Amino acid sequence: MIELEWSQAIEPHTALASIAAATKPAEARRAWVHRAPEDQVLTLYRSASEVDPELAAPWWLKALAAGELTSRAEGFLLEDRVGKLLDARPGWVFVPWSSDGDCGYWEYMPSERRVSGPAVPTTLVLTDRHTGWLDIYPVHLTTGKPTPLAVKGMGDLRSNLARWESVF
Repeated sequence: MIELEWSQAIEPHTALASIAAATKPAEARRAWVHRAPEDQVLTLYRSASEVDPELAAPWWLKALAAGELTSRAEGFLLEDRVGKLLDARPGWVFVPWSSDGDCGYWEYMPSERRVSGPAVPTTLVLTDRHTGWLDIYPVHLTTGKPTPLAVKGMGDLRSNLARWESVF
């Protein structure tokens, strides 16, 4: 039963068309985990993750449960700051579809022209894998997934973005 309750908690409670039209993370935050009281979200997540340790959950919730973020609002702020930075740069596109409960990710569309064949563009995702919270995947063929490069936070992203755009 807890797994069913969790799947409903991360499901967007709005028309899928409005999620697909999202151009920034805040527009994609439509699930119960984004709006419910934070303590209730954490309690349900902890209960559900005891049943399934590989439970699909937003990056910020995993980090919050591990004590690495102080609040859900801190995670939302980072998502919004990344979105604002990339929105101001040509070539970056927000993709609202991500793993269940997550806000989405960004693709650098000009990068896919650098690979012959069907390619996945340079991609920036939020992650709980490390405390820089950002991973960048170089452009790659659709037949595999490269190892992500850990970005050491917003400062590292700002400092290296132009280089990553030109290399990847």
